Amino acid sequence: MVTLLGASFSLMQFLFGSFWGRLSDRIGRRPVMLLSIGCASLGYLIFGFAESLKVLFLARMLAGFGSANIGAAQAIIADSTPPESRAKGMGIIGAAFGLGFILGPAMGGFFGQISLSLPAFVASGLGLFNFIFAMINLPETCPQKVGGVQKTAQVHRPGFSWSALKHAARHPNVAQLFLVYLLYISAFSMMEQVLGLFIEATWHPAVSGAASAVRAKQSAAETAYVLIMVGVTATIVQGGLIGRLAKKFGERRLLITGISVVGSSLALVPLVGQTGTYSFMLVWAVFSAIGSGLTNPSLSSLLSQSVDKDEQGGVLGMGQSLAALGRVVGPSLAGVLFEKGIALPFWIGSGIVFIACLVATFVKNQSFVPANHA
Repeated sequence: MVTLLGASFSLMQFLFGSFWGRLSDRIGRRPVMLLSIGCASLGYLIFGFAESLKVLFLARMLAGFGSANIGAAQAIIADSTPPESRAKGMGIIGAAFGLGFILGPAMGGFFGQISLSLPAFVASGLGLFNFIFAMINLPETCPQKVGGVQKTAQVHRPGFSWSALKHAARHPNVAQLFLVYLLYISAFSMMEQVLGLFIEATWHPAVSGAASAVRAKQSAAETAYVLIMVGVTATIVQGGLIGRLAKKFGERRLLITGISVVGSSLALVPLVGQTGTYSFMLVWAVFSAIGSGLTNPSLSSLLSQSVDKDEQGGVLGMGQSLAALGRVVGPSLAGVLFEKGIALPFWIGSGIVFIACLVATFVKNQSFVPANHA
């Protein structure tokens, strides 16, 4: 039920990621960001007040609907950066996610000790602050709204559909990058959903009575430490290094390298568990975060460079929709596999990532060539 609750959030991102992105191409980035942020904040508020499983699911779905705005946010970066600096711009978003992985688990753990519902209320409050901050500081960047010309109605039709997918995939590299998104995120989300369960099963065997609560708190804390380590590393890679690395090596090489590192890291998880040393999981977190820190902004940058400016919101949103679909498929599969064997989600996830790596080798260099590769 826990994994299904998480999947319901991602399902809404899958259904509406392209919607928000394409809507931002049509009416502008700013109104889309404000509306979606408001929906997410309301979803967290309802979650905090929920007294039934049905309301919990509805609240998570509303929050997922609002949080499907990543494509529109990436389009703002794409609007505001030239191609040669695109990976650095996308890395800023990745660094923000990394900081979230540092602050989120720490804040959730602290406020959760006071009240189980308090983290949801705090999240809603942060969403409200985010809304006010965007209202004051976020400018409009959409080319159509700052002097550009809308090309065709077909390009700007909101929603995720097969025809929209085919329309986007007609561009060079887009079909390959879409497939990489789906495979990579499916496998990575398998790991994310069962990582806490793996730590619990490996280092805190099942007990009964009052000791079970202590066991749950210990495993939750150790999972949070791993996530914080991931966040710190991802922030460093995406916030400080990705721009320079992209200029030196190009996004295509970084994408292939990053996916290879992630695939290897997934395969290592069961081996780390067999050592019986929890501290090795923190080392593993750094290794895994380096891979994802190279992969995520490179994917977004390559995708944004594959289409015209007036289609960036829709195509980036569709990429995020496919990523969200991966976060529905991955956790659903991971729960079944984990019950068969705690190593299976990681082994199979590693195999899926290396298939994505193979697909990435068919991606061609984009609209600019790094100076030292000219």
